Amino acid sequence: QVQLVESGGGLVQAGGSLRLSCAASGRTFSIYAMGWFRQAPGKEREFVTYIRWNGASTYYADSVKGRFTISRNNVKNTVYLQMNSLKPEDSAVYYCAATRGIYSSATYYYPNEYDYWGQGTQVTVSS
Repeated sequence: QVQLVESGGGLVQAGGSLRLSCAASGRTFSIYAMGWFRQAPGKEREFVTYIRWNGASTYYADSVKGRFTISRNNVKNTVYLQMNSLKPEDSAVYYCAATRGIYSSATYYYPNEYDYWGQGTQVTVSS
């Protein structure tokens, strides 16, 4: 099992920045990639970004490309999401997720391709 704990959410004005952190513990050697998803009220959980645990490959949703940056610290088993130029439409609960990478033909853009989830952290962007 892998446990994920997010931190860093909060309230920020449009145009501002926030950095989310996700600390992984447990069987972290089994992690293939870690990602961030978000879910706004009344909407489905949507992909934001992911990073492969061993390597530098990163992938972003078009809606956040150029504004958000995912990074990782393998020593600390932590993934970060730096969010800049925030918009009110970025408001959501942000979830950290980890996948063992065992799914054939997976893109890792979908929640069902992830095995472990954090509890979520609220991000609110005021206009």
